[in-house]
Amino acid sequence: METAWLADLKALAQNLNFSRAAEKRHITQPAFGRRIKSLEDWCGAELVDRSTHRLKLTPAGEAMLAAADDVTARLERAISEIEQMRAATSTVTFAATHALSFIFFPGWIQALGHAASTMPIRLLSDNMNECERIMAEGRAQFLLCHDHENSRIRLDRNAYRHMELATDRLIPVSGRDGNGKPLHILSKGRDRPLPHLAFEETSGMGRILSSALAARSHQLGLTPVFTSHLAMALKALAIEGKGIAWIPESLAADEMGPSGRLAPAGSADWAVDVKIVLIRPRQRMSDVAENFWSLVQAKPIS
Repeated sequence: METAWLADLKALAQNLNFSRAAEKRHITQPAFGRRIKSLEDWCGAELVDRSTHRLKLTPAGEAMLAAADDVTARLERAISEIEQMRAATSTVTFAATHALSFIFFPGWIQALGHAASTMPIRLLSDNMNECERIMAEGRAQFLLCHDHENSRIRLDRNAYRHMELATDRLIPVSGRDGNGKPLHILSKGRDRPLPHLAFEETSGMGRILSSALAARSHQLGLTPVFTSHLAMALKALAIEGKGIAWIPESLAADEMGPSGRLAPAGSADWAVDVKIVLIRPRQRMSDVAENFWSLVQAKPIS
């Protein structure tokens, strides 16, 4: 039995006319009639009542039509799933935090060279909690995120490998006043709390800052006035003078010069050193993912 015969039967049921059904199937009427007859022979029953002026399906034909609809839908679904599996094995999929998707990922891929930049790549950008979930569920081969010794990534280290790619710092910044001085600054002896533009708890950087600054939290005197998992949002509000934000130094750099709109909101000891790491499963991945991992291993830490 050929699956094309099922499509022929569906066309005949829709048109109830051999000529129009054949035209829809882009074959001649005699050839179409022979294919319907072949399907009837395969079924061992007449599927079309030809005894009246107007064609109609027999009970056996109606049963076969329902089966044809079901089989066709199953085949189409199977083909779609196979195509998705094929795409998954030929694509390198990353889960990456929002900040790194914007400030690190594009340049890093370009720096890996032509072989990496021409690979089929899919980037899933989200907060740290969701990125960890994506990795745990196997929906990405790699996780790109910040890491700090006091804030552990919530993935089993026995099941995943980590590679350090680069370093950065989370620095406190504030907008500038008319004289170029920070509008808000961390200092002792303040009369009132400072407005804090904070990362949400689901943010990886929020978790890092919470753990890294925990021992000195009593010295901060901060009052949260805005929270987000987007470092870009915190940067924008800091520029507007809404408060102090700890953001990656690499993200703040373009606004920290003499003509920039951001200024350090504290001394260097308030900065938090972080690593940018790439995480992958320990088990073997697809060939294209393993090839990408080899390219990364060949590059020194920046």
